Amino acid sequence: MNINIISMIEYEYENLIKIRRDFHKHPELSTQELRTSKKICEYLEKWNIKYENGFADTGVIGLIIGRKPGKTIALRADIDALPIKEKTGLEYESTNEGVMHACGHDIHTTILLGVGKVLKAMESEISGNVKLLFQPAEEAIGGAERMIKEGCLENPTVDYVLGLHVMPYLPVGKVELKYGKLNCNTGGVEIEVTGKSGHAAYPDTAIDAIVIACHIVIALQTLVSRNMSPLNSVVLSFGKISGGKKNNIITDKVIISGTLRCLDTKSRENAKKIIKRISENTAKAFGGIASIDFKDGYIALINNDNVMDVLVQNAKDVFGRDNIVYKEYPSLGGEDFSYFTDKIPGAFFHLGSGIRGKRDFAPLHSSYFMVDEECIKLGVEIQIKTLLKLLET
Repeated sequence: MNINIISMIEYEYENLIKIRRDFHKHPELSTQELRTSKKICEYLEKWNIKYENGFADTGVIGLIIGRKPGKTIALRADIDALPIKEKTGLEYESTNEGVMHACGHDIHTTILLGVGKVLKAMESEISGNVKLLFQPAEEAIGGAERMIKEGCLENPTVDYVLGLHVMPYLPVGKVELKYGKLNCNTGGVEIEVTGKSGHAAYPDTAIDAIVIACHIVIALQTLVSRNMSPLNSVVLSFGKISGGKKNNIITDKVIISGTLRCLDTKSRENAKKIIKRISENTAKAFGGIASIDFKDGYIALINNDNVMDVLVQNAKDVFGRDNIVYKEYPSLGGEDFSYFTDKIPGAFFHLGSGIRGKRDFAPLHSSYFMVDEECIKLGVEIQIKTLLKLLET
């Protein structure tokens, strides 16, 4: 390449900071990213990057076509914010009351725009194509699956896909990588317990749904401790119990709601069978009925080894060997980038964004979440260098 990538990123950095702060100041909730989508289109048009909008309603796809035919690489950035009141005190703090970019999606969007701006200047030297996927609704219903169904990986067909997420527990200048399973399957569990109502003074005439619900919650703790392999991480947590109308009435109905997280689809299906069996039989033992409803969330995110090999080699160049952290265990949090890696080989990684020299950090989804904007430079550089290498494979 005749173009110095690092010099170009440095040249664009000040403008990228302005872009990021504008996004941060005007966050929008999942499926409502109208201004964000419009601004993305304005930048792409200004930089003469072809684009289509309206994917999954507010998603945008940019396309850079190289001088010669070749593979097509896609890079994804999520663009939505969270229903959180910002308390950072930044001069560019959110002006949308109760909405905040508390998960760094403004950084992700800015990095991808930076990648597009630099690559556009290099398109005459590229063999192949680059797709820029600006995806809505990661924090809610999941925009990735919808964009795929609407053809974002076609015309031209995508060969590899890359994505990243900022991580405040990693100081800027570091990167976290993991081969294989990175994020788990997610899903909701709702158990409706039905008994028989009656007067609290005469419990023998009723079937207490609250007592049954309590026994079900306790019994389901054996899902992890006695029914699943201790080598296979599974989480079942109940966060809500609803039931009862008055303190002297034995209620006939209780609803227990929670979340189920597994590292693969096979484990999730096995866990569902166990939850159903334990719940139904526990309720039956007390004379009641349990009805179980499962709502599947995101599928597991599994990185492709070959793509990770390329990413690792470029990470050594961009960050240095000593600044690479290899994640030991998968996260039991969800990430809908998984729908991309389920369709084509890809890799997702964590970009250090913790403020340099500051020990304490606010976690993702916090009202006080902040990043060191220097991570934008590194995000643009590692994405560009990795995709250029993938285009050569």
